[in-house]
Amino acid sequence: MTLLPILALVVVAYLPGALIFRIPVAARERRAGLAAEERAFWAVVISTACSSAIALALAAASLYSLERLAAGDLLLSMLVVGAWRQHLLYRGAASAPRWSALVPLALVVLGWSLFFPTAEYVMGGKDPGTYINEGIAIARGGSLLVREPVVASLPAWSRDLFFPSYQNPTYYSLRFMGFFLLDPTSGTVVGQFPHLYPVWVAIGYGLDGVPGALHAVGAWAILGLLALYFTGVRLVGRPAAATSVLLLAISLVQVWFARYPNSETVTQALLFAAILSFARAHVDDDRFFAPVAGALFGLLVFLRIDSVLALGAVGLTAGLLLTGARRIRAAFLLPLVVVLGAGWLYYATLMRPYGELPMIFAANLRPAHLLVAAGGLVGLFVFLVAARSGTAGPLLRTWGPRALALLVFAGAAYAYFLRAPTGRLAWHDAMSLRTFAWYVPPAALAAAVLGYTLLCWRRFWRDPLLLVTIAVYAFFVFYKIRIWPEHFWMARRFVPVILPSAMLMLSALAWYDGWRRREPAPDAPRDREAAPGCLRVVRLVLPAVFLLLVALALWRATTPILRHVEYAGLVARLEDLARRFTGDDLVLVESRASGGDLHVFALPLSYIYNRNVLVLHSPTPEKRLLGRFLAWARTKYRHVYFVGMGGSDLRSRSVAAEPVGRLSIGIPEYESLRNEYPTRARVKDFDFGIYRLLQESGTPGGFSLDVGALDDVSVLRFHAKQRQDQVTYRWSRNISYVALPGLGPGVSSVRLSLGNGGRPASVEPARVSISLDDRPLGDAVVTEGFHVYTFAIPPDLAAAIASKDDPARLKIACNTWSPRAALGIADDRDLGVMVDRVDVE
Repeated sequence: MTLLPILALVVVAYLPGALIFRIPVAARERRAGLAAEERAFWAVVISTACSSAIALALAAASLYSLERLAAGDLLLSMLVVGAWRQHLLYRGAASAPRWSALVPLALVVLGWSLFFPTAEYVMGGKDPGTYINEGIAIARGGSLLVREPVVASLPAWSRDLFFPSYQNPTYYSLRFMGFFLLDPTSGTVVGQFPHLYPVWVAIGYGLDGVPGALHAVGAWAILGLLALYFTGVRLVGRPAAATSVLLLAISLVQVWFARYPNSETVTQALLFAAILSFARAHVDDDRFFAPVAGALFGLLVFLRIDSVLALGAVGLTAGLLLTGARRIRAAFLLPLVVVLGAGWLYYATLMRPYGELPMIFAANLRPAHLLVAAGGLVGLFVFLVAARSGTAGPLLRTWGPRALALLVFAGAAYAYFLRAPTGRLAWHDAMSLRTFAWYVPPAALAAAVLGYTLLCWRRFWRDPLLLVTIAVYAFFVFYKIRIWPEHFWMARRFVPVILPSAMLMLSALAWYDGWRRREPAPDAPRDREAAPGCLRVVRLVLPAVFLLLVALALWRATTPILRHVEYAGLVARLEDLARRFTGDDLVLVESRASGGDLHVFALPLSYIYNRNVLVLHSPTPEKRLLGRFLAWARTKYRHVYFVGMGGSDLRSRSVAAEPVGRLSIGIPEYESLRNEYPTRARVKDFDFGIYRLLQESGTPGGFSLDVGALDDVSVLRFHAKQRQDQVTYRWSRNISYVALPGLGPGVSSVRLSLGNGGRPASVEPARVSISLDDRPLGDAVVTEGFHVYTFAIPPDLAAAIASKDDPARLKIACNTWSPRAALGIADDRDLGVMVDRVDVE
């Protein structure tokens, strides 16, 4: 990174916050008394909040660029300097840096060493690629909306080839997975997810290109470590806080998602910073932090829709504060309401397709859920009335936190020991807490629950919002996980609150003797005899040994992924692929329904590498419509290419596919298991062909296809290409097809080179039934090794096929077997027979 990007980063991520923090209002001397390292932390947090708001506003107005963002931050900084000038100087009132500043610095270094390099997840198909491409699209186009000329230029009659209308009132169709096509006439597209994290991807892209975009998540993960640290320092002291952050930093879930594009890591940083600022404002009575907390909580809605849980925790905490005659500050509510109002407008207009999801969730609530919600509202109303009572208020203030502690303790015990999948309760929901124990040792989990109970009992009012937020997120996450139960994918749910809070709670329990003595209860006796020396040693040694064992267990689980970089090398390989096409070419990518994953390359080819890309909706497009489209496309583009690997039926007498090349991209991917713990990395292969689509009328005759080579425009419903002893082939499924274009009336036989792949004796022999255009040609039992099986074509069938433009379709039906079921190996495919060649003579 050169000097200019570094200066831009300082302006965007530090300067305005540092100046705003120094403004001589709201008893600045209290803020000046904070440790120097926490003052630096708040400078970064406030700057990121300001830059987030400015970047979102610029992108909403289609004016975003890194230069304009930096100019906006500079303007804000100049306004602060112009208004207060020399009054911004502390003039010796601020505490000087002490040795304690080395602790967060060491945490930053630790995070930097563990969280980089980040995954090269730039392809589409899942949430990480959507976030990265949303952000790079903002950086390149300057807008939250993507406006695509290639889509807008399409004739209306051709749209169904690529994105048929879904008849949805909020969007027209899907442009790519994770991107909604709002208006095909103007080519307007919007990403599926809220844009706060993508604007930081855009900032990273402006600073350092694609690597900078990918590194944004790691930077936010480091900020999350610091947010937990300073929250913990205030609640339970520096030793327990530092221990909790160390445990968090080395945990597998934190390391994995610090390298993996996701918004949960950003939520972790913003939410803990918001909770800390709320405590500073409403417990420590530092008025400056009230608007900071309001703005941070408001920004969360631009990050994830489930941030309403945090807002719900704020509401519950506000009710609890009434028991101590405290109220939420107006300076907190005003910015919160303003930002939430902007958020409502954002979801009601730009993000309407995404806003449908919570409405669908609400519509699916059962009467029992509604009764529970109604009962909760009634209970909350009764609580608020009682809290204002002079007699019931003190009682609620004492026993409310204890009731919460007992509720969480009982819920954890039930979820871990008693909850079982029955009826409509899925396994992953019933076992969600025990699943969390895959990543946090059960003894550590138990210690975290005990630590939470202890803090609620003894120190709840020191940070009520934190403890309420933990309870709200825990009951929400462990009631229903609401995510596809593959690991590590499912572990995302633990990142924002559950995992960091567990580390903080267990560290608080281990360091209990230390933080208990910092603030003894007002009625605690002062004349207790000191504990015997041996007892003091036990109090020190046992927690230290316990924490060491927890750290070793966490580190042992993390070690296998430390050298693994998800999809390493993908960026370079996609750049090579993009260079094969120019801005004057049109690239058609195979359908998602083709059985391969190649469609995931279409998104970065379009949004990162600026190629004209369309994804076919069906692997078997209507041939006349496709021919008409190609005739139109040749008037606008130099060449029309097709890229495929899973199998598509594109050719006919009037549409030819000329092979241009075959590429194989292998990238490391950690295994993803449903309801199981991943243990190893594997290679994800993309073996695909590139073809130039032409309008030609070939001479009718025979047909020859080397299956497993450049066959992507002729096969359907096969497994991926494979090679064995220089022989290329594909495994068939229970029903697979081969498209046979341009057959003449004189063809008389189909010759298939087939092998059973060494079926075990425990499964039945491979029996195939061959049909051509739904006319049965015969059956055969396929044996081991490749052999040629010949089937005759009746003359009348040959004549009928020769008279039509569409290709004939050869159907291979076969009884299948599963290697996983038969041999106990990881391969869970349904395998028919190995198909090497198809020849029609």
